[in-house]
Amino acid sequence: MAYKITDACIACGACAEGCPVGAIAEGDGKYEINADLCIDCGACADTCPVSAPEA
Repeated sequence: MAYKITDACIACGACAEGCPVGAIAEGDGKYEINADLCIDCGACADTCPVSAPEA
């Protein structure tokens, strides 16, 4: 199951930089993960300073 970014997102972009498949893009007020591209690796969760990405 793909990760999702919660409302805790501060739109810093760390998750997008850490995503090895480019599945994360800036959305409306927070970043969003494209579930079709997400490989469920957890890299986004590891780089996020506020733990916004969740499985």
